[in-house]
Amino acid sequence: MPARSIASATISFGLVNVPINLYSSSESKSSVSFNMLHKKCNSRLKQQYTCPKDNEVVERAEMVKGYEFAKDQYVVFTPEELKALEEKATAMIEVVEFVPLAKVDREYVEKVYYLGPDKGGDRAYRLLCAALAETGRAALGQYSARGNQYLVLLRPLNGVIVMEQLHYADEVRATTEVPIPAGEVKAAELALAKQLIEQTANDSFEPQKYKDTVRERVLETIQRKVEGQDITTSDVTPDAGSKVIDLMEALKASLVSHPAKDSVPGRMVS
Repeated sequence: MPARSIASATISFGLVNVPINLYSSSESKSSVSFNMLHKKCNSRLKQQYTCPKDNEVVERAEMVKGYEFAKDQYVVFTPEELKALEEKATAMIEVVEFVPLAKVDREYVEKVYYLGPDKGGDRAYRLLCAALAETGRAALGQYSARGNQYLVLLRPLNGVIVMEQLHYADEVRATTEVPIPAGEVKAAELALAKQLIEQTANDSFEPQKYKDTVRERVLETIQRKVEGQDITTSDVTPDAGSKVIDLMEALKASLVSHPAKDSVPGRMVS
């Protein structure tokens, strides 16, 4: 089934405008969720908002939105004022500069969309896609939608322009914030780790080989419960296996359990 457009926009770079359609790049398999029920009668519970000061349930018509500018101090906004704060949607993806695609760190990527040419934009679309592919660059720009302004990156993929919604710089934590104790990497351990990497390496990215086995297991267990079967901990908890504490022993054991593709099973590659 052909993808369904979720929005339309225009890519603007220089004096060139490219009308495009936006498509979702993925079809999310939502996680299995459970509802909160009344233990007494199994009726689904309803969520309510309560005021701790007045100790009463607050109906939606009595709710207003506010911003906490200091501890327990709020400034209240009317719906009209909130509307005025929203960024006006322009349906324009304004390219500001072209940057080397390889220089864009992946931690900046938040969401991914596919872009397709809209009516009359085929020629300019193909030209931009080919130019990006030939130069190894990506188009960096901004896009206003749904009351917000987004930082976006346009890159080519198999003849299609992909739009990546990026985090702004102040939204990405620095790697220096991660506490890592000082220490050294031992040469022998590094050699074994590199050997393990080579033995289990693949020259291509093949995500189709993988599936969400946890979600499948949960759904299977739920079906058994629906059919009236009792569920025990051993039924749903996978075996974590034994823990190997010594790093060298763990690496050696990993090499034995993951023989090289072109070697005899069980034989360690030197």
